[in-house]
Amino acid sequence: MKQAIHPGYRPVVFRDPSADFAFLTRSTVTGDKTVEWEDGNVYPVVDVDVSSASHPFYTGRGRVLDTAGRVERFKQRYGKQGRQALLSHR
Repeated sequence: MKQAIHPGYRPVVFRDPSADFAFLTRSTVTGDKTVEWEDGNVYPVVDVDVSSASHPFYTGRGRVLDTAGRVERFKQRYGKQGRQALLSHR
């Protein structure tokens, strides 16, 4: 590997202010702000918009798509003629 071309890999705190959630990991990302972590050390902090604490997929607040309703609407709208039309295009 070439020396002095890779970014520094160091501990960084990623913080999601909307969910009051933060975690310490290692990254090459740099931040202007710093924060004192639970271990008493000061680390750079990067604020993120979405994390596992605020993302709808991980929190269970996501929308459930009604696929059965879509199929029923298709059948009501097109009935058997819709199926025949789909098969005739093959």
